[in-house]
Amino acid sequence: MRKRVFLLGTLLVSVLFYSGALRADAQTEDEKAIRALVQRLVTAAKAKDVSAVMSVYVADESLSVFDITPPLQSIGAKAYTKGWEDFFAAFPGPVEIEIHELSVMTEGPLGFSHEIDTWRMTDPEGKKVSFTMRVTYVYRKV
Repeated sequence: MRKRVFLLGTLLVSVLFYSGALRADAQTEDEKAIRALVQRLVTAAKAKDVSAVMSVYVADESLSVFDITPPLQSIGAKAYTKGWEDFFAAFPGPVEIEIHELSVMTEGPLGFSHEIDTWRMTDPEGKKVSFTMRVTYVYRKV
């Protein structure tokens, strides 16, 4: 009887461990996808490619963004596209971006990331401008 209970217990622990490992793998894949999306955004912003920047966001009017530049909140992809166009126009020189402390969490169809970004640009007079900000994104699988 003890041997059967031990075997049953070992089997149960093995099944729980295996199912947990499968779930961790799925979360790891979601985390990788979010990290790739963040990198895609950085690459697009460095290139000042507004279309590529906007390709990482939902492309409809459900988009809601709180940002560092006026108007501070953009509702809809059209408004946020204009915000990026205005932002890049205000800084004609190259864009440098460093991301620090990127943290990603996922659960089901939702994901969250936060990071510290440092941006360096040049204004129209040739003056170097640098700012550091905390960024939080919320993702939804569609």
